Amino acid sequence: MDMFFRNAVFLWISVGFLSLPEKSEACPSNDLPVHCEFVFRNVCFEFVRGSKTWSQARSSCEQRGGELLKVMNTPIKILLKNITRERSISNFTWWLGERVPGKYQGPAKQNVNVSKDNCTYVKLNPLQLVVTSDCNERRGLLCTHNLWSLSNTKKTIVSSHATRSRLKRSVEGMSENVRDIRKLLQEADKELRRMEETQGEPTNDNRDKFIKYLLNGTQKLTLELALENNDTISHILNCSNAILLLSMKKCDIKANPNPTSLFENVFEILREVTVLVGLETTEPLIFKHPTGVVYQRSSKPAELDHGVLGSEKDGTFIKLPSFSALKSWLVGYDSVIAQMSTFSSNPHTSDDNISGTVCSLLISNGTSEIKLSNLTEPIEIFLSRPIATTLINSTVELEKNTEVLSTVSVEDPYMTIFFSVEPNANVSLVLAMSHESPPNRTNTIATTILSQTGGYRWMITPEMLQWTPGVWYIDIRLFNSTWEPGLTLKISSFTTKCLYWHTELETWNTDGCQVGEKTTPEQAHCLCNHLTLFGSSFFVMPNNVDISRTAELFATVTENYVVLALLCAFFGLYLITLLWACYADRRSRSKRKMTLLEDNHPGALYNYLIGVQTGHRKNAGTSANVTVKLTGSEGESDTQNLTDPDKPVFERGAFDMFLLSTPFPLGEVRNVRLQHDNSGGHPSWYINKVTVQDLQTRQVWHYFCGCWLSADHGDGMTKKTFNAAKNNEIASFRNIFQSRTSTGFRDEHIWVSIVDPPSRSPFTRAQRVSCCMSLLLCTMAINIAFWNIPVDEDSPVLFSLGSLQITWQEIMVGVESGLLMFPINILIITIFRSIRPRIISKSKKDFEENLRPPAVTVPSILKDTAEVISLVSRSPRNKMSEMPRLESTTDLGPALDRVHEFIQFMQGESESDPHWVYCSKFLLAGLCHLMMCLEKLDAKNFQSPHEYQQTLNITNLLVRKAEMVLSCHLVYCPRPVKKKKKSASCWLPWWCVFLGWFLLLSISGISTFFTLLYGFEYGKEKSIKWVMSLGLSLFQSIFILQPLKVIGVAVVFALLLKPVAVEESEEVEQVLLEQQDKCRRYSGRDTM
Repeated sequence: MDMFFRNAVFLWISVGFLSLPEKSEACPSNDLPVHCEFVFRNVCFEFVRGSKTWSQARSSCEQRGGELLKVMNTPIKILLKNITRERSISNFTWWLGERVPGKYQGPAKQNVNVSKDNCTYVKLNPLQLVVTSDCNERRGLLCTHNLWSLSNTKKTIVSSHATRSRLKRSVEGMSENVRDIRKLLQEADKELRRMEETQGEPTNDNRDKFIKYLLNGTQKLTLELALENNDTISHILNCSNAILLLSMKKCDIKANPNPTSLFENVFEILREVTVLVGLETTEPLIFKHPTGVVYQRSSKPAELDHGVLGSEKDGTFIKLPSFSALKSWLVGYDSVIAQMSTFSSNPHTSDDNISGTVCSLLISNGTSEIKLSNLTEPIEIFLSRPIATTLINSTVELEKNTEVLSTVSVEDPYMTIFFSVEPNANVSLVLAMSHESPPNRTNTIATTILSQTGGYRWMITPEMLQWTPGVWYIDIRLFNSTWEPGLTLKISSFTTKCLYWHTELETWNTDGCQVGEKTTPEQAHCLCNHLTLFGSSFFVMPNNVDISRTAELFATVTENYVVLALLCAFFGLYLITLLWACYADRRSRSKRKMTLLEDNHPGALYNYLIGVQTGHRKNAGTSANVTVKLTGSEGESDTQNLTDPDKPVFERGAFDMFLLSTPFPLGEVRNVRLQHDNSGGHPSWYINKVTVQDLQTRQVWHYFCGCWLSADHGDGMTKKTFNAAKNNEIASFRNIFQSRTSTGFRDEHIWVSIVDPPSRSPFTRAQRVSCCMSLLLCTMAINIAFWNIPVDEDSPVLFSLGSLQITWQEIMVGVESGLLMFPINILIITIFRSIRPRIISKSKKDFEENLRPPAVTVPSILKDTAEVISLVSRSPRNKMSEMPRLESTTDLGPALDRVHEFIQFMQGESESDPHWVYCSKFLLAGLCHLMMCLEKLDAKNFQSPHEYQQTLNITNLLVRKAEMVLSCHLVYCPRPVKKKKKSASCWLPWWCVFLGWFLLLSISGISTFFTLLYGFEYGKEKSIKWVMSLGLSLFQSIFILQPLKVIGVAVVFALLLKPVAVEESEEVEQVLLEQQDKCRRYSGRDTM
């Protein structure tokens, strides 16, 4: 019965509403007003769904002005088969007229004939005529109307209200029968017929009274009466739809428009009917009407949690928020009815150009509406838009080192813009937006970065537009991506806005509604919520302990030593681990040193910072001597030994940093060549990666190696050249995830990092061990305070899986524990991580010992001069060939002539750049060094005094010319563009380490005190149980939560495509000062 009733309502609303003509008889029209869905040879075939016996079906059909189908011939059978293929009525059975032959189904009888004792019905899928002896079965009916007889009776309407009287009377007749729904509907039929035939009807007064009386009668309808009289429900819906259509199609609609409240008033009748029907069942109901669909569900309030109303397949549906957001509004209701109504077109005219589907949401208790406002979570509304906004598409080609400028005209400041830029390659784009003029450094209002991972779409909200109409400019350019020829951008945009109908103001309004990020041109996503400050206070109080009983409780230590023994064991383990950590830190401190390569030429002042990461594999470190050579677009460096006399290098897992100096910029460092001599006891070396940073421009190149340099492992090669990685390789998910995971476990995982922390981290092992101990003590104190608290029976269950349940009380315990853990977990660890390393500079005595000048001889002068010329000749821009080996003082003259030619060549370069500046500095340093050495020698070392004096004079002249060339290039050379130095963290002064230790010891002491106090309060038995639960909690923290945090952070960094940062520290400045001091001593000049 329940299923049959729902199906009947579905048909009444979907078919019965379509029975009125497009225009009433009051308006002139040549169209036949008969509307029949299936017409064959002037016969209208009407399928009426319902629950009727055969006799009731015959009477109902006669009341409609027709009769049950009595003839079943071949043409009619063909018609019925075609109807079956096109309509969803094939799953029902339909009563036919008398004496229609068919196949008998029923108790076995002899000589069965079609008679008055038997009835015939039809099945449509497959077509089958069935004769039954049970004429009291309830089925639908197939009614026929002869159209030729109707066309001669003043265009009589073929509809469910075809027998309406044509008496001309006032609508006041309905007011007298509001309490009797049957008589009220009879009067409504008469009034509708009168309005159809009377010019100027319906008047505003008659229309409003008609709706008022019909609504009053519907509100007095009881559920029992509705269930017993299905025709009554259908009749009410037909009358409400008829008055709406008459009002919309009246002749004077332009001169006398309908009020904006008309739709709400008529739709209120539909809501009353559907709510009444919904009280009988908890099954979801679907009601179709001519302008849309009504989705309804009756359920308990808790079942509305994230409920969905509507059709996700059709694209129009509503997602309700969680029950916790609705709970305060639904308190006291045993059941509620949620109803969503959709409309294919906007029932209220507006200047907002509202297109697509419109919907409404109603929640009631069956008798009155439940108002929802101030929700803590928005209601998600998805509206399909069959007529989507026209997209503005354009395809442009992005040239190298250029940007694309696009404009968007904003007429409505409350519109949300979706701006899409789709490149034909996997690149990242940066977009900047400004108002009324192209973006620059001063007027840019908003920026974003688009990539393939996050999608090439930018959602521009009214807040970003500052609610300002006009022309907005959007600048598009590459971001950390390599340009390739043929790169094109497909640009498209569309706008949308979410509104709701304000019933009091009778206008569309945007207050409390905003556009969601899931919006597409075919579907709008709205988040509607009249949100104000909404919250509640709910904290779980920990177990109580009386601090005044401290002495009394501590006196029970001999009886309850469980917690004390556990703390003593932890402190003993801590002290042992701390001693080892201090020893390991002392060894690591020497390895932290940044190395100034001894092979650097003293006069070279262009500096590169080389970082070499040795892998973590077994036996990855090497004992061999390693050399490196950089090759750039403008030259190459000399082959230099990567050694440090003060510390071991290239140990397993180490990150060694070296300062390499060159006479001039190398340009783009395209590749790095690494080689070792296969010496020592374990020469095999697994190199993970290399980074090279230009310290002048802050540009960084990455080289992903991931291979062995070994005669015994891998491909057996001890010399390899590695090319610089491209931007997409650097920002790849794999690279970032691996790097963040590796550094995360060695740095972020506070427990694992004790064993193998990053070699250059200021966070020492001793500090990490102490933080772990403080974290452990704090965890114990919080755990024992909240352990075994009384269970709140009224606390709602948020998650349930089998026997496992998570309540709101347990969630709040976790939140409060986290808040109490904040100082140890965040503050202290952050302080230790962010302390600036205390760099102790070398004394002048150390410098003098390390840089004691060697004895000056003729061979040393010849060697230094040849080395200067050789290094300068390594750049193709200098156009200088290498000198043959200098054998004697007579070779100094040609060498100085070569230098003179190069100085003149630099002097002739009209355009200055850093290359000529650093070449001039290097050459000046070399000539000054040569001048110093010549002055320390005497003429005895030359073939003649004249030769010595001539060499001295030429050198002095070249020094002055080199100074002049350097000053000229310094004046006209633009400063190199330095990339902004990004600091990984905010460094704190070194003395903040004392603050960190003070907080750590204070929290550790307080935690220890309260842990002992609670332990003595609980007693021995409860303390043993607590220790067992603490073990599980620590296991969860160390082996589950911490690893998940590390992996989660790595995934987030990888998805955001954040490039791996290069380690920087203030040690670089000290090493640079050492190189400058070498140059000062080499050249004898304080400044270059």
